[in-house]
Amino acid sequence: MSSVVLAEHIAVISAGQTVKIPASVRKMLQRVTLDAYGLMLSARNTDYIQAIQSSCVDHGGTTAFGHGSRFTMQDAVLINGTAVHGEDFDDTFEGTPVHVSSVIIPTILAIAEREDLPPDKFIRAMALGSELICRLALVAPTAIHRQGFHPTAILGAFGASLTASIAYGLSAQQAASALGIVGSMASGIIEYLAEGTWTKRMHPGWAAAAGIKSAVMAKAGFTGPRTIFEGTHGLFKGFAHDSIAPDFGHLESFGEEWISAGLAFKPYACGTMTQPFVDCAIQASKILSTGDIREIHAHVGEGTVHRLWEPLDEKRNPSTPYGAKFSVPYCIAIGFLDGKAGLNEFTEDQLLRDDIQSITSKTNYSINPEDPYPGEYVGWLDFVDLEGKTHTIKQACLRGGKQEPMTDPELEDKFKNNLMFAGLETTDIVSAQERINHLFNPKNNIRECVRALANIGEKP
Repeated sequence: MSSVVLAEHIAVISAGQTVKIPASVRKMLQRVTLDAYGLMLSARNTDYIQAIQSSCVDHGGTTAFGHGSRFTMQDAVLINGTAVHGEDFDDTFEGTPVHVSSVIIPTILAIAEREDLPPDKFIRAMALGSELICRLALVAPTAIHRQGFHPTAILGAFGASLTASIAYGLSAQQAASALGIVGSMASGIIEYLAEGTWTKRMHPGWAAAAGIKSAVMAKAGFTGPRTIFEGTHGLFKGFAHDSIAPDFGHLESFGEEWISAGLAFKPYACGTMTQPFVDCAIQASKILSTGDIREIHAHVGEGTVHRLWEPLDEKRNPSTPYGAKFSVPYCIAIGFLDGKAGLNEFTEDQLLRDDIQSITSKTNYSINPEDPYPGEYVGWLDFVDLEGKTHTIKQACLRGGKQEPMTDPELEDKFKNNLMFAGLETTDIVSAQERINHLFNPKNNIRECVRALANIGEKP
């Protein structure tokens, strides 16, 4: 490692004007904004969003999309970020699974609603914040999960801090301090896995709120450690398992090339690494019936076991619909039986289905030492029939990811379906898509575009 102070290095690059945002990154930002907005509204009637709303005791002028402009900025971004990520249907980064839009989109929309951001600053803030999250994810792949933390919760806070620092026009010195400050705000453990409770849902929203707060504190003169990333007591000492040595080269090369342009979009409303197994199950359903199956054996990456397979009794019989999203046995069953895994496939009623439980009870796994996780997300299922014959089904990649990207029409269909799920009329859906497109037209006023978007689907 060189002698560069990493937070300062990142801040200097972000505060300057030498970094050019590629067209591929601009296109990615437009796509994730579309996806995130649809997800934001699709979750607006859920019990967890209603619970957060009820906890908001103060009023303000920032919009929780789909609910209106009556929240403080901190509360609004908490609601918005939680809503985007709440059903685990949002984008993901292939390299180490981390979610970007559920942090960055609430951050920038909250600021842009209140500040008159020029279009180039709006794009720049989103792009560099997104890039930082992805690069941080590559420094020590799987190490944050192994230590018991949710990477989006931890790394997302730094991306939000950088996005807010750029949007608010902080100096390089102030932005470096903001990154140092947010390191003491970042939080999010993964114990939700034990019982399928709701805390993971709130992690991106909390990260976004922390990022904004760190930037405004730094702008006001509050200081934070510049060695937050590489320091003796820095991010990767506190939040990452020491069995995986950090490679800070991914941060040293910040601004030289772009890795965030290839964010993956999920076709299914469940955990990232479950997705290829859903595809395998759907393929298997075309050649087998439920009564044909004696056993289902999954070959899996070692790094996924503690989140998606254990404890096995819980994964075979998830306690909650949310827990089912992180159960590969359940996701295999729903894919095999229903041929899909959308918002309607993870409900209390679904958990009671005997046909689902008959499949989950027959599902087990072994670790495949050749599995490419976390670099690639693949699926491999062996279905053993009643005669003892093995039917092997494999999925070579994450659909919607870098090897098989989601097309624009597919993403637009997902967006429309999510807004229909939220109860919006066709005219509002068309209007929402138009207004999101307007955000990325350099001739338009960003604040006016965000405020127009905020009025769509507003509850009385």
